[in-house]
Amino acid sequence: MSTPVLPDRAEVVEMLAAFGQRPADRVPETLGSLELTWLTAEFEQRYAVVLELSDEQFEAVRTVDDAVTVLREAVLAAALTPGPGATGTSGVTRS
Repeated sequence: MSTPVLPDRAEVVEMLAAFGQRPADRVPETLGSLELTWLTAEFEQRYAVVLELSDEQFEAVRTVDDAVTVLREAVLAAALTPGPGATGTSGVTRS
């Protein structure tokens, strides 16, 4: 299985800009839970995976950089999880 090409910080900022219908330079560094939930859904749709973030992972995301790190790791973990019907080991599903 090939490793997906994951977005860098600039691409994540662009994704967040689309959410707020604002220019990328107006995206704040800190994220609220609604922005993180939306961003998680965007990653799930883009990579056709279900991301399972533990409460600790979800709560650890405070900034754009935190989101980039946590979501990239979650996508990679999901990509390594065996096929349909498999369950992740990293916590509860956030939607």
